[in-house]
Amino acid sequence: MIGGASGDMLLGAMVAVGLDLDELQAELDKFPDRGYRLEKKLVSRGGLEATLVDVVLDDDGERKRTWDDFYSSIANSTLEDSDKRSIKRIFDALAVAEADAHGGEAGSTHLHELGTVDTLVDISSMVIGMRLLGVSNIHASAFPTGTGSSGSSHGAMGSTSIATAAIYKAAGAPVRAGGRQPIGEAVTPTGAAIVSTLAEFMTVEFMADRIGYGAGQRDPEGFSNVVGLWLGQGRSSWARGGFGRRRPELMLLETNIDDSPGEVLGYVHEQLMEMGCLDVWFTPIQMKKNRPATMLSVLVGIDLVDEAVELILKETSTLGVRRRPVMRYEAERQVVNVDTSLGKVPVKLKRIGDTIAQAAPEYETCREIAKETGLPLAEVMRIVVNEATMRGCPWNE
Repeated sequence: MIGGASGDMLLGAMVAVGLDLDELQAELDKFPDRGYRLEKKLVSRGGLEATLVDVVLDDDGERKRTWDDFYSSIANSTLEDSDKRSIKRIFDALAVAEADAHGGEAGSTHLHELGTVDTLVDISSMVIGMRLLGVSNIHASAFPTGTGSSGSSHGAMGSTSIATAAIYKAAGAPVRAGGRQPIGEAVTPTGAAIVSTLAEFMTVEFMADRIGYGAGQRDPEGFSNVVGLWLGQGRSSWARGGFGRRRPELMLLETNIDDSPGEVLGYVHEQLMEMGCLDVWFTPIQMKKNRPATMLSVLVGIDLVDEAVELILKETSTLGVRRRPVMRYEAERQVVNVDTSLGKVPVKLKRIGDTIAQAAPEYETCREIAKETGLPLAEVMRIVVNEATMRGCPWNE
């Protein structure tokens, strides 16, 4: 976030890296709301060429809307359910922040700058745009605090508005106060709500293949009022020595439990695996007063972290869950179907570069064959591997 973040800056950055405005508009048309049009142009901000996207409002677009109006629009749209959930989460963050800043219950405050249809367009465009661009994970730098003051319908205030600061506080989002800072309001409440809701504030390794910049309306002298969007793939190149691919987007969750029965822990293990966690395991440990206990460890993709933590907190007696990013080397995996004297059996191949390092028959299929034939399971698996090797298994199919 070079010059900060706002809804129009984020939209401009997505267009700069390839988001098609016609495709975006087709998705936005799934809302009942009208009264606006999207206009884009190339501008210069400092030494950077950036894309500026204006949400131009007509009289209907200028009509003031309430929180209930926005939530009703989201519910009545024909967008994908996942988009609706993400858009609502961002509005929830805004509603809570406005209530925290100005008093009252969330969703009861009067909307001023946020009360026109462009707020819905900015927030929805970010969610929809990331889906159209095929983005699965978003990582963000710390928010700049800015310097000086800003003004709004509430009056003059610091460069970070009360609502924006409330969003930072609620989300636990990092800010940077040192170094060179943009002048005035660098981050709007809408920009803060979008980024803090959708992004992870953690270091990430990736290979960028598209870089674009979205411009803000202001063009201050001596500072680039832009937000940068770098699109790319997670590190998947083969590691030195041929060990496998590196995946940085995994999280390790851990918690120590000393008073949940084994039946509950077994159930949690089952639910976490069904959810899509990559691995779940238990380690015997000792806690205070030498009480025997269990450490639950979960390896999970970033997209499922919140869901996995919620399940652990809900189903076990623990009061907290630790988390840390981990790197994992992965061998390439492939499944081929092999004809054997016992029937067709799927065989899982482990590849290291161009080499087949291991071939393992699919357990469930071998288990069924063992039950039907009366052969020991180990014998079934041995037969499959031997016959596949002797007959020339089609490894490359």
